[in-house]
Amino acid sequence: MDVQIEAGWKKELQPEFDKPYFKKIVDFLKQEKQAGKVVYPPGKLIFNAFECTPLDKVKVVILGQDPYHNPGQAHGLSFSVPDGVKPPPSLMNIYKEQLEDLGINQRVTGNLEPWAMQGVMLLNASLTVVANTPNSHGEIGWHIFTDEVIRHISSAKEHVVFMLWGRFAQNKEGLIDQSKHLVLKAAHPSPFSAYNGFFGCRHFSKANSWLQQRGEKPIDWTL
Repeated sequence: MDVQIEAGWKKELQPEFDKPYFKKIVDFLKQEKQAGKVVYPPGKLIFNAFECTPLDKVKVVILGQDPYHNPGQAHGLSFSVPDGVKPPPSLMNIYKEQLEDLGINQRVTGNLEPWAMQGVMLLNASLTVVANTPNSHGEIGWHIFTDEVIRHISSAKEHVVFMLWGRFAQNKEGLIDQSKHLVLKAAHPSPFSAYNGFFGCRHFSKANSWLQQRGEKPIDWTL
């Protein structure tokens, strides 16, 4: 199956694209659109996390559940929104934690592409969603695919920091080889749970400390 995705990832994941479950994902998305449903993000941005962060550049993985489901928000990067779109509450809480952790003042934009370009893979477990219907594509096969992506990163790379926020993300912990990677766990940054352990987690400074100790360039979270 010919999937439009960054070349390195395409080579790595081609066996997945050729499996029956992935064909079912593609067929299902076609059926959704034929039925008149609005699916986010736009087709060309479904694999944006892979385009922005090739496998050989991955240093940090921040795992989300599924894309934003309101108009104009989703652009294929977990927790991120395009320039000009108001940062959603979870992202505002991420910025609050960065201020506390690193003294970084709140960014003007909610677009996290500058993080992704430095090696922060902003991966959602589901890569699509129906407008105004959260987690609507959570059972169509995307989790099989993104679980395999996490396994590939764990296997192919060393010294990657995985930030697992909330119970859903933490359930992916078993996919990661913790003998060579760092797993950081905290509550989800959602307003419903951020005060249960996300605030004060200091994941951003911990990630940079881990990377520097292993000879890696730290992430400039101010960008």
